[in-house]
Amino acid sequence: QVRLVESGGGSVQAGGSLRLSCADSGRTFSTQSMGWFRQAPGKEREFVAAINWSSRTSYYAASAKGRFTISRDNAKNAVYLQMNSLKPEDTAVYYCASVLKDGSIWRNRGDYWGQGTQVTVSS
Repeated sequence: QVRLVESGGGSVQAGGSLRLSCADSGRTFSTQSMGWFRQAPGKEREFVAAINWSSRTSYYAASAKGRFTISRDNAKNAVYLQMNSLKPEDTAVYYCASVLKDGSIWRNRGDYWGQGTQVTVSS
C-alpha cells in the first residue's frame, strides 16, 4: 500500500520560508506526476503545485506562482515544496499526492491522503 509521509511544516512569521518534504513508499513514484495540495480551516482542499515524473515541467496555482517551488528526487522517492515569502493566507495543512490532470484540474490519482503537515503563518 502506498504511504505518503509529509513533514517540514511549522510556524513562521509572514515573509518567512519553509521547505516541505514528502516521502513516498510506493513503487511507481518515479513514473508519476506528484503534487501538493492544502486545506485551510473551513475550506476545501486546493491544488498548490505539481511536477511531472522527470522534473521537466511544473505547474502552480496562481497563489503559489513566484513564491513556491516544487521539486523531486526520484532516487529518494521524495517530493519537496520550497515556500518563500509566506503569507498568513498560506496557513493550512499541506498534503502531497500522486496526481493527474483532469481537463484543467489537478487531482489526486487515488483516494489516499497522508496525514499532512501543518503550516501556520502569523502576521
